[in-house]
Amino acid sequence: MVEYGLFQMRKLTGVSISIVLCLLAVVDSAEGFLHKRQERAPAEESYFKKLGIDRSEKNVPAPDFLLEDLYGRRIGLKGFRGKVVLLNFWATWCPPCIQEMPTMERLHRELNREGFEVVAVNFRESREEVRKFFTEIGLTFTALLDKDGKVFEKYGAWGLPVTYIIDQKGALVGKASGYKDWHSRDAKAFFRWLLNEKSKGRTE
Repeated sequence: MVEYGLFQMRKLTGVSISIVLCLLAVVDSAEGFLHKRQERAPAEESYFKKLGIDRSEKNVPAPDFLLEDLYGRRIGLKGFRGKVVLLNFWATWCPPCIQEMPTMERLHRELNREGFEVVAVNFRESREEVRKFFTEIGLTFTALLDKDGKVFEKYGAWGLPVTYIIDQKGALVGKASGYKDWHSRDAKAFFRWLLNEKSKGRTE
């Protein structure tokens, strides 16, 4: 009777150990799966597709220029080297331009301290017109005046709005035509990817 009881205890102990080992294996497998999912880098191509950005060829430098801002200071694109730049071509008479400006402002306020800049190049309007518009809308990012349209011509920026994305090294990343919600979840993820990944040299 005692031997039978010992046999039963050993049997139950063996079953318990087996169950514990199985549970540990499941937990370990689940942790490994989650770890792999966390390590998996986001597919950068999906950013371009979701946002409707035409990707530029590798290492094509953005054409430099020198324009006046709303206070008469002359500012060149090279002055933003080391930052990710959203270069937007627009005009106050362009409805989709006006529509996307607030989304650019929200993105600018959220990411500016991380090394992000919005630069809006206005097409052949006066300083007074652009300054009034910026004041009424409450925009705080950089506005530049292309009084003769030469910078627009240099970039081929027709059919407003047109936006170019430029990385920290001054290379063109991509081009987007038409209205975009630049403060959307996908847009913020895209620019954070540029700020974090491009600066570490993890992408081409």
